[in-house]
Amino acid sequence: MTFWHKYEGAISKTESLLYANLDPDLEQDLQERISQTQDLVCAYTLNLGAYQILGAEGIRLLQSIRRSIPVSIPIILDAQYSNLETSTGFARLVFETWEMDGCTVLPYAGLDQVAPFLMYSDRLVFVLCYTGNPSGSVLQDYPHSDTPLYLHLVEAAQSWGTPDQLALSLGEVMPDVLAQVRLIAPERLILLTDYDSIFPEITEILDAGLNSSGDGLLLPIPPKIFAEKKPREAIADLRDKINQERQQKLEGRPTCELWVPDVCFLDATPYRDLILQLYDIGCITFGDHVQASGQVFPYYIDLRKIISLPQIFHQIVSAYADILKTLEFDRIAGIPYGALPTATGLALRLEHPMIYPRKEVKNYGAKRLVEGHFEPGEKVVVIEDILITGRSAMEGAAKLKSVGLEVEDIVVFIDHERGVKEKLKEEGYCGHSVLTLSEIAQTLKEGGRITGDQYESLMSEQA
Repeated sequence: MTFWHKYEGAISKTESLLYANLDPDLEQDLQERISQTQDLVCAYTLNLGAYQILGAEGIRLLQSIRRSIPVSIPIILDAQYSNLETSTGFARLVFETWEMDGCTVLPYAGLDQVAPFLMYSDRLVFVLCYTGNPSGSVLQDYPHSDTPLYLHLVEAAQSWGTPDQLALSLGEVMPDVLAQVRLIAPERLILLTDYDSIFPEITEILDAGLNSSGDGLLLPIPPKIFAEKKPREAIADLRDKINQERQQKLEGRPTCELWVPDVCFLDATPYRDLILQLYDIGCITFGDHVQASGQVFPYYIDLRKIISLPQIFHQIVSAYADILKTLEFDRIAGIPYGALPTATGLALRLEHPMIYPRKEVKNYGAKRLVEGHFEPGEKVVVIEDILITGRSAMEGAAKLKSVGLEVEDIVVFIDHERGVKEKLKEEGYCGHSVLTLSEIAQTLKEGGRITGDQYESLMSEQA
């Protein structure tokens, strides 16, 4: 399961925004802490540094505790990792070997530091953006308290990954700081790690940090609660107090609250945030545009710029891969030129060889119709970016079949729903798509990105 499947399931079951930190005391103490809290928390955190100082035994203890936590509850490794040169290997260790669901990182090396962790699209990366350490203000508030560095960091991180990939972590925090972070990052999950600064001002913290749905915060259980005679009752009381504050906050809102451009109140859909990002970076624009087919549409979808945005390109490749994993094929074939980068990414991701039919055959050299190594009789899956008339996809498939290859499946990112899949079926192909035009239109409308007229212009093209 992904981080979000576990997290949303745990919140639904426990009705709690609390998490428990499992510091390495005695293993029996930690096991007891898990049993006391597993039905009262929505996550656990493990402080890597606290385990590391115990040496090899500490790492073994970390792995043992990790295995003791119910698989339905997400586990966040509080590593605050910062080594750029080894981040790829460390991300592999955390997410593949230790099977953690989330990890905290220090972001001051920029996207290059965070990117290896974002490659694991089913996990969540927490970027540390603020600490309450007194001397930290020398850097965090530079150059001025009105335009501090930590808020610039939060703003920059918005382009590194979607809310499903990247969250924020804050140490000792005042309500006004949290409010500024929430204003810049309305859709991000925020992990608060310093209990001493939270619970004396819990009402103010919740007012400042809860998102539009009344959640979006991960709050630590104060360690002193575990020293009480009845810790479970104390934790349950704390949870109930937080939920009362949440309910009051939600009830105090206007019943006719409007959609705003940077906040999405949609029910969760697999590619909601990806659609919004594609619009925000200019892949979807409006105005009369002549298509390759010669038709004039009142909008234009241009996916070529995604190759310059690794985090979005990664999401798109992952979306294609989810479909390809259900199909049987020997090789991947990209249709020139738009789908070639995606086909290359899929070949690397799925470890399948790639070929491609040439758009035009050279009149010199080998004069190949299909580039790459293949054997007649092999089955090929065709990758295309957008399905409007289906002509380029079927022409490419015909070239592949002319050299003895078998083609059954054509996978595209966006289907314009103009009956093209039916045309493909008539020609003996099965069409698959990540997104449909109507799904894009509906998401953009409900997300406040487009007007009613623009929505109608998109929907009219389905006919």
